[in-house]
Amino acid sequence: MTTTEERPPRLEKSVLRFRDAIALGKLGVLGRRGRAMLTAVGISIGIAAIVAVVGISASSQANLLQVLDDLGTNYLTVKPGQSFSSDEEAQLPAEAGGRLSILDQVQAVSTVAQLDVTVRRTDQMPATDTRGVVVLAAEADLLSTLNGKLASGRWLDAGLSGYPTVVLGTTAAQRHGVDISEGGQLVWLGEQWFAVVGILQPMPLAPELDSAALIGTGIATQQFGYQGSPTTVYVRANPDDINAVRDVAGATANPESPQEVEVTRPSDALEARAAADTAFTTLLLGLGGVALLVGGVGIANVMVISVLERRNEIGVRRALGATRRHVRSQFLVEALVQAGLGGFAGVLLGAGVTVVYALVMGWPIVLPVAGLAGGVLAALLVGGLAGLYPASRAARLEPAEAVRPA
Repeated sequence: MTTTEERPPRLEKSVLRFRDAIALGKLGVLGRRGRAMLTAVGISIGIAAIVAVVGISASSQANLLQVLDDLGTNYLTVKPGQSFSSDEEAQLPAEAGGRLSILDQVQAVSTVAQLDVTVRRTDQMPATDTRGVVVLAAEADLLSTLNGKLASGRWLDAGLSGYPTVVLGTTAAQRHGVDISEGGQLVWLGEQWFAVVGILQPMPLAPELDSAALIGTGIATQQFGYQGSPTTVYVRANPDDINAVRDVAGATANPESPQEVEVTRPSDALEARAAADTAFTTLLLGLGGVALLVGGVGIANVMVISVLERRNEIGVRRALGATRRHVRSQFLVEALVQAGLGGFAGVLLGAGVTVVYALVMGWPIVLPVAGLAGGVLAALLVGGLAGLYPASRAARLEPAEAVRPA
């Protein structure tokens, strides 16, 4: 007869499921709310800075692209350059605009001429108090050539060219406190009153018009002796032929002295500004990364202190069967929870800053999804790296050593 030897009951292997690890991590954070909140603030500041920089940069880029789409990149500005033949300033011939309009690739041409006339809010103000506003004689087709728009009022069409009427650029109107939506307004231009009939919207491709008072060529000729010599010629060409027109614009406008003509493409300045914004954005992202790093160091410090304070807890858990991996997972999850909370709060804060700034600047609001998701992932990555050492230190504690009084 054989007897079966009784074996001791087999202990089940200790298991820490993923959801249990998450629950333990949440309990560890909730047990120290104040400390966890302060730790998360460091992460949230770094993430908010990164998200805001990315969002504001994207909104700025979208605004520039919208401006270029609305106004086009097929514009050239022709101005007098530097004179090499005499001490006198270079000038454009009166026929410069007409000559440029003959080119087959040119779609529209319009000119303005700066007059030696001052504009003031009233005749009681000193003659020098022009608020930096210049007077320009403008042709009736200027607004259509530049695809410009009026904020209010009407433009200097052919019917108003010979009358004492003026259209102010947006900056000029602000400087002189003119708002025609409140009724008729007058300004003292030269030695007589001119009625303000319109105010322009900002002109990104012709910013010199923002601080100008524009009058018709007819009244400029009658009252101020305008001879038809322009100071600026605006040329709109076929988009595919813009470089070809640019190459011949100087010689066409002034065949006798083409070297005294300066031809520029206003959209190049906007594209250069976009490139400068990109470089500045990179610098700000670096500063946001530094703030995020500081937040990671804060998490590491707090977690190390937490390990020292919870030695008894670690010892009891180890004695009850928790493995090193379980303890390591618990503290690593706590670090990730704190970083995740900070990352989420930082994303909300950065998005809010972006929205407010874009609204104030009048830009389209652009919140890149990749930037928002990247902010949270960056916070979790920093939190995970910061929690590795404290978690490993907690896992190395032996049960007997952990419960021993310090």
